[in-house]
Amino acid sequence: METLRRAAVPDAEESLDPVDWSDVRALGHRIIDDSINYLRDVRERPVWQEMPVEVKTMFERPLPRFSTPLDAVYRQVTENLMPYPMGNIHPRFWSWYMGSSNFTGALADLLAAVQGSNLGGGNHAAASMDNQVVNWCKEMLGFPPSASGTLVSGGSMANLIALTIARNVKAGVNIREDGVGAMERPLRLYASDQVHSCHRKAVEAVGLGNKALRRIPSDARLRIDVAALRTAIAEDRTAGFQPACLIATAGTVNTGAIDDLDALANLAAEENLWLHVDGCIGALLAIAPGNSYRVAGIARADSVALDPHKWLHAPFEVGCVLIRDASAHRGAFAVTQEYLEATPRGLASAEWLYEYGLQTTRGFRALKVWMALQEHGIEKFGRLIDQNIAQAHYLSRLIEQESLFELVVPTSINIVCFRYCFPRLDVAARKALNIEIMLRLQEEGIAALSDTTVHGEHCLRVAINNHRTRREDLVVLVQETLRLGALLTP
Repeated sequence: METLRRAAVPDAEESLDPVDWSDVRALGHRIIDDSINYLRDVRERPVWQEMPVEVKTMFERPLPRFSTPLDAVYRQVTENLMPYPMGNIHPRFWSWYMGSSNFTGALADLLAAVQGSNLGGGNHAAASMDNQVVNWCKEMLGFPPSASGTLVSGGSMANLIALTIARNVKAGVNIREDGVGAMERPLRLYASDQVHSCHRKAVEAVGLGNKALRRIPSDARLRIDVAALRTAIAEDRTAGFQPACLIATAGTVNTGAIDDLDALANLAAEENLWLHVDGCIGALLAIAPGNSYRVAGIARADSVALDPHKWLHAPFEVGCVLIRDASAHRGAFAVTQEYLEATPRGLASAEWLYEYGLQTTRGFRALKVWMALQEHGIEKFGRLIDQNIAQAHYLSRLIEQESLFELVVPTSINIVCFRYCFPRLDVAARKALNIEIMLRLQEEGIAALSDTTVHGEHCLRVAINNHRTRREDLVVLVQETLRLGALLTP
């Protein structure tokens, strides 16, 4: 027996913990100090800069086989990673639609990683906090306490979760057992022609196909045309389809337009449709004192997707989906697994959070939202939303004062679409000029904005979703765009 006991213990067992914790402690303090300085001095750095060839080459090195001292590893990070970010924490980053993070959330991600909990569920504090943050999201949007929800990676996954549940509820068959082939009539979903591309991916992923998503024309304000929608539903019923789900948009990605949510809720009730609101851009307007009226009716939805990593500025990534019918939510994803059976007490005595989505292993996303909300309070986040919207309208006024600028569509919330219009340029040349202005703004580290096409009109797009932006930054944008336009035109 003694021989067996000795044989079971290797001579030298290893761990990933350091041999000397004091060295790691010193480096950890240094990393925190460097991180604070990195955010403190963000205005002094370019918004974005191209990586030199030698940096790109570093990312092509082969798999490391042997150890490197941690301080040397960190030096590689400081030299080759930190100077070349995407740029979305910078006050003049307005591309696409990004949150700008916050230091408390970054600390929370460190703590979450140190604690190391798996949020598949169970009876532990991180799981309770995950539920609490979902409950706070319900409270923000006016959903009832009986509603359900789950934290996910972001808007694309939140919308996929919601549309999966809508499909199952409206299919008329046991879709989980029998599949979409068992449906008597093909389902139809409806959204405006401004709907985010993730919805196409979602309807394809749930087996309905892109043709199942009928795009309804948008009106002059880029909102779904309710009369055209009503006609489309009637046409589809006559043609033998089953109208199932209406996807309303609270903040389109192109312009920030918000569909008439109350009107769509009324229509969904009349037509027995599931009402889903893609609120990844604008759902959190509900907490903004000056602009909450814009999303009136959102609490009437069957499901809502929202993104705390946008207007709550949580570090990437954290999204959320809320479902009014909690039993339908769990019924779409719950699977009984013999190795995850509940117990009357102990670690497995609480609900399994994985039963509300597609991931069994789930990261601890809640802490970064929880800590920032505790630190600042929801009222401050609401004021910051109002601030971004006021800044967008300020930029719009600056644009309207310049004869060489054109505001392509009226500004709704915090997205401004405009272009530089030099006389005598045809459509193709004007587009090329504006793209070149956009690229030079990026390459010179001045500002990051994107471009898009709205109802056939190409334009530059400024999405002000940034708690660090100040009005003087918008003045810089106007001045530099005029400078580059003059430089690039004869």
